[in-house]
Amino acid sequence: SFSLEDLQRLPAESHILLHACEQGWSYIAEWTGVRLATVLDLAGTRPEARYVVFEPFPNPNQSRTLVRALWETHDMADALHPQTLLAYGMNGEALPADFGAPLRLRLGRQMGWKNTKYLSRIVVTDRRDHYRKGGGTWYGGI
Repeated sequence: SFSLEDLQRLPAESHILLHACEQGWSYIAEWTGVRLATVLDLAGTRPEARYVVFEPFPNPNQSRTLVRALWETHDMADALHPQTLLAYGMNGEALPADFGAPLRLRLGRQMGWKNTKYLSRIVVTDRRDHYRKGGGTWYGGI
C-alpha cells in the first residue's frame, strides 16, 4: 500500500487537461501527481491483470450502496496511458477538497464522472464485474 506521502515522493508530472463534464461545468486545469503506471509497476501487478477498480473514501453521510455506486473501473490501456495520473495537486496548489482531495484519478481521455474523487483504494483484477452501479456507461470517453 502507498500513503499520500509515498506517492508525493515519486516522480511528479503536471498535465494541463480539459475536465469535460456532461453537467456543464467543464474547465481546463493543471493537474499534478504521479502516473498510475508508475504506481502499478511498483506494486507488481500480475500479467493476467486487465482492469483497475478505483474506490472513493466512504462518506459518513452516505450509505455503502451509494459509495459503491461511485466506484469506477478502467481497462489496463487507460490505466497505463501516459496522461493517467493519481492527482494530488491542481493549478500549482494542493488539490482542493471540492475537487477530490486528498487524491483523485485523472484520465485525460474520459469524461469527468469517470475520474474518481476522494480516492482511497485501487484494486487490480482480471474481471470487469466491478463497474459503476450508479448508472453511466462502461467507457465515458471524450
